Amino acid sequence: MTTGTTEPEEYATGGAERRREQRGWYFYDFACSVYSTSVLTVFLGPYLTSVARAAADTEGFVHPLGIPVRAGSLFAYAVSASIVVAILVMPLVGAVADRTGRKKPLLAASAYLGATATAGMFFLAGDRYLLGAFLLIVANASLSVSMVLYNAYLPQIAQPDERDAVSSRGWAFGYTSGALVLVLNLVLFSGHDSFGLTEGEAIRICLASAGVWWGAFTLVPLRRLRDRRVAADGPDRAGGGPVGSGWRQLRATLKDMRRHPLTLSFLLAYLVYNDGVQTVISQASVYGSEELGLDQTTLITAVLLVQVLAVAGALGMGRLARSYGAKRTILASLAVWTLILVAGYFLPADAPVFFYCLAAAIGLVLGGSQALSRSLFSHLIPRGKEAEYFSAYEMSDRGLSWLGPLVFGLAYQLTGSYRDAIISLVIFFVVGFALLARVPVRRAVEAAGNPMPDRI
Repeated sequence: MTTGTTEPEEYATGGAERRREQRGWYFYDFACSVYSTSVLTVFLGPYLTSVARAAADTEGFVHPLGIPVRAGSLFAYAVSASIVVAILVMPLVGAVADRTGRKKPLLAASAYLGATATAGMFFLAGDRYLLGAFLLIVANASLSVSMVLYNAYLPQIAQPDERDAVSSRGWAFGYTSGALVLVLNLVLFSGHDSFGLTEGEAIRICLASAGVWWGAFTLVPLRRLRDRRVAADGPDRAGGGPVGSGWRQLRATLKDMRRHPLTLSFLLAYLVYNDGVQTVISQASVYGSEELGLDQTTLITAVLLVQVLAVAGALGMGRLARSYGAKRTILASLAVWTLILVAGYFLPADAPVFFYCLAAAIGLVLGGSQALSRSLFSHLIPRGKEAEYFSAYEMSDRGLSWLGPLVFGLAYQLTGSYRDAIISLVIFFVVGFALLARVPVRRAVEAAGNPMPDRI
C-alpha cells in the first residue's frame, strides 16, 4: 500500500505553481455559486411557482405534456428532472475527461451552457412556466456536469494534508460571492420602484445577472488551471474516438469501482445525506414564502445571513477536521442538520426572527459538511480516475439528488402542507449518519492506494 505524502510527478507541481492553480480553482466556486444562491435558493423557486400559478387552471394545476401537476410542485419536479438529465451526461463527461486529459474545454462548455441558460431567465415572464422549467433543467444539469470537472482537479492541485483546507477555502470563496451578489440583489429588489422597475422585472434581472456573473468569473480558472498528461498505456486509451472510448472506459470504471467497496460505501452514505442537504437548499425559499408567509425581502436577507455564516462555518469546520478528522466532523454536522429540520417544522408563520435563527444554524453547517465531504472523497479515488470517480460523486452531490425534491414535491402534492414536506427530509440525515458511521475511512484510503493524511 502507498503511505506517506509523496505525490507522483504530474500531481506534485512546485509550491508556487500549485498555489497559483489553487487560487484559480477557488474562483470557479466564486463564479458558479451565485447561481446556486441567487437563482436556485432565493428567486427562482417562488417566482417560477407564481408564473405556474398564473397559468394554472381553476383547481391550481398546470399540464406540461398533458400531465396534471400542482403549480406549487412544479419547481421541485423541475429540479428533479434536471438531475435525471445530469445523470445521463456526467459519467460520459467524466470518462472522456480522464481519457483525453482535457478537462478545461469540457469545463468551459458546461459552464457557459449553464451561464447562458441562466441569463435567458430574463425572458421568464407572464405564464411562461414551461420556458422557466426548461431553462432550470439546462442550467442545473450544466452546473452538475461542470462540477464533475472542477472537483476532479482537487487531487491534482492539493497534496493529501492540504485538501480539507483547500476544499474549505473553495466553498468559502463561493459563499463570499453569493453574499456579495445577494446584497446587490437586495438593493435592486427592495428599491425596484425607485429604479423604475416592477417587482417581476427586478427578479428577472437578478436571475439573468447570475448567469452573467457565472460566465465572467469562469475565465479565471480557465486561465490558471492546466490539463495533465494522460498515460499512453492507461486503460482503454486506444481507438474509437473520445466518445466511444469514453463509454468503454466508463464501463471499465463501473467494474473497477466494485473493487473498491469501501469507496462505494462512502458514496452511498453521501448520496443519502447530501440528498437532504440539496433539497433543503433548493426548497427553503418555497417553504418560507408559501408556508411561513415571509416576503421576498425577508427571504433574501435570510439567505444572505446563510452565505455570511457559511464562510465562517466552512473555514471553522475545516479547522475542526484537523483536530478531530473529517469523518467525525461531518457526522456532527448531520446531527445538527436533523435538529434544524425538526425546528423548521415547528417554526411559527409570520415570524422572521425565528426564520433568521434557523438560517444562521444552516449557514454554520452548510459549507463545512459539503467541503469536508469533497475532500474526504478525494482520498478514496484511485489515481488517474479523478473525473470518472468525481462524476459518481457528483451524481451523489447533484446527480442523484432527485429523490429529495421528488419526496418533497410528492409530500406537498398529497398533503397540501409544506410542513409535512420539510419534516419528511429528516430520514435522509438519519440514514446518512448511520451509513457514514459504518465506513472505515482509513482502510478505504489504503485500499485506494493513496497516501494517508495525518488525520482523516
